[in-house]
Parts: sequence; C-alpha cells; structure tokens
Amino acid sequence: MLDYENKYWQQGYRYIAGVDEAGRGPLAGAVFAAAVIFEPGVIIEGINDSKKLSEKKREQLFDVICERAAAYAIVSVDEAEIDRINILNASIKAFGMALNQLSIKPDFALIDGNRAHDIPVPYETVVKGDALSQSIAAASILAKVSRDRYIVEMDSVYPQYGFAKHKGYPSKAHREAIEQFGPCPIHRKTFRGVKEFL
Repeated sequence: MLDYENKYWQQGYRYIAGVDEAGRGPLAGAVFAAAVIFEPGVIIEGINDSKKLSEKKREQLFDVICERAAAYAIVSVDEAEIDRINILNASIKAFGMALNQLSIKPDFALIDGNRAHDIPVPYETVVKGDALSQSIAAASILAKVSRDRYIVEMDSVYPQYGFAKHKGYPSKAHREAIEQFGPCPIHRKTFRGVKEFL
C-alpha cells in the first residue's frame, strides 16, 4: 500500500500526507477529515480502507496510527456549514483544514477521491485511495473512528434517534425516528430524508 508514497518519495518529497474523510452520507452531524504523515519505512500491519475493517480493529489501529505517525490531524465541519456550502465542498474544506493543522508541514498530499480544490500543498487525488495508500487508509481510520465517537456522544444528547446504532446514516429506523420526532439540531437540513420534515 505504499506505491503512491514511494512514487513521491522517489521524486524528493519527504513529508507526504494522506487525507480522507468520514461522514459524507449521514443525515446528521459533522463530516470529519484526517491527515496523516508517516516517515519512509514505517509500515503498519492490518491497515486498510476503514469501511473494510471491524469497529474493534479500527479502534486498535487508531492508537497505533497516532503513536507511529510523524504527524496527524483530525478536524470536522459541522452540519450548519454542510447545509451552507454542500457536503462535497464541506468535505474538501475539511481536507484543507486537516493539512493546515498538521504539526509538520507536508510537501505533498494524497487525497482520497477524485475532487479537490484550494489544497494548501501540491497534491494528487486517488480514487479508492483508502485501499491503495497506507497514509490515506490511516487518515480514513482516524476520521471514521473520530466521527463514530462523536455521533455516539450525540446519541446521549438525542437518544430518540438511535445514533449509536446507525451512526446517523439513513437507515429505516433513523428515517422513522425523523418522521416521528422531526429533525433535531444536528440534522442536515438540506438532505433528502430531513428537509421534508422541517
């Protein structure tokens, strides 16, 4: 999973940051992004696209990544900003925020997906990058675990919606709860499945 990193290390870039987000699809809450830089030679066993790992495995890898990364940053863009600028732009904004918050300034960024703009360093977008690049996969895990922890906290604030179970995604139970109780303050007001109940 180091082909992309190796390509840019060989071109003379030293600090290569992988960037990914979590929480584009849910009907509620912030979108999270993370950026991770590893020194050349650091390999973490078991790392993969966060969606292909169990929750327990993601939690284990979260601590390993934080310990072994040269630098990492985790940020979020809240539901009000998502409603204001749309989820794609909010995700891209979070990419830039995460890169800017790294304690080491990256020389280059590998960004999951096929869309990015206003990125503060040279970059390449990588489709399915969380399965192809260790640093993107690591960012995927940090973003996913952080978002899941946050939405579980929101479950205790708004218990009637069952956030701890579905993590804000548009499950049948979640849609039924919105229909019964109406949207709560962290619901994304511009998303289908929410706006019709406002």
